[in-house]
Amino acid sequence: MAYRRNGRGHTVRNEELGDLEVWIDQDLCTGDGICAQYAPEVFELDIDGLAYVKSADDELLQEKGATTPVPLALLTEVRDSAKECPGDCIHVRRVTDRIEVYGPDAE
Repeated sequence: MAYRRNGRGHTVRNEELGDLEVWIDQDLCTGDGICAQYAPEVFELDIDGLAYVKSADDELLQEKGATTPVPLALLTEVRDSAKECPGDCIHVRRVTDRIEVYGPDAE
């Protein structure tokens, strides 16, 4: 069974996709900020002008390839961020098999 925490810290079941995580490739980030507009709970622009993901505790994760869980309550916003990103740098993948479900490498 796949479970995830929603924005309020409660665990809910996501049968369709399983647990998802998101990461940003800063080498491709244009700093447009669309992701932070769609899902400010998950994405934030840093002083370097690039977007990063945030932890569940709202901490900016600046390590290359850092991932954060996608809260079920924000799945639509995170998906739309990946679709609308002009740099095609947002990657959403399943935790279990690391298959990208939204983003430039999604099939």
